[in-house]
Amino acid sequence: MAERVLEAAGELPVTVVCEDHDVAAWARERRASVVWARGLGLNGAVELGVETLGEQGFRQVIVAHADLPLASELSGLADFPGITLVPDRRHDGTNVACIPTRAGFRFGYGPGSFARHRSEAERLKVPLRVLREPLLAWDVDLPEDLDFSSSAATRH
Repeated sequence: MAERVLEAAGELPVTVVCEDHDVAAWARERRASVVWARGLGLNGAVELGVETLGEQGFRQVIVAHADLPLASELSGLADFPGITLVPDRRHDGTNVACIPTRAGFRFGYGPGSFARHRSEAERLKVPLRVLREPLLAWDVDLPEDLDFSSSAATRH
């Protein structure tokens, strides 16, 4: 699945945020840069990644997790000057987010993250766009999520 997400990035520069040597080696083999985020948890790791990329001169980042088996075409998410959120198919989690690096966005992944991320955009008074993209909405949280072959998303 992670390979699919990297392919969906197309020509965009890719950075993998991780704390695993094998994952870091895998990412570098695929010409992705790596931000080491040891012991920060998911939210801290993503915030560190956004902050690091901002310090490197990037004005906007797309955060896409590695559990998106149907991921496709991420670059189109960057055509909005504010915050773009792509909820999961249950409208509970946030599968993809496009964030201005200087917004000060605080991530809140876990159950109910989509509502938290919407509230965060409102708190920051940054324009918000919500995209319901079937191919990006399918993530894998449970074993039954691997049965996406008959989903409506695969027919798009």
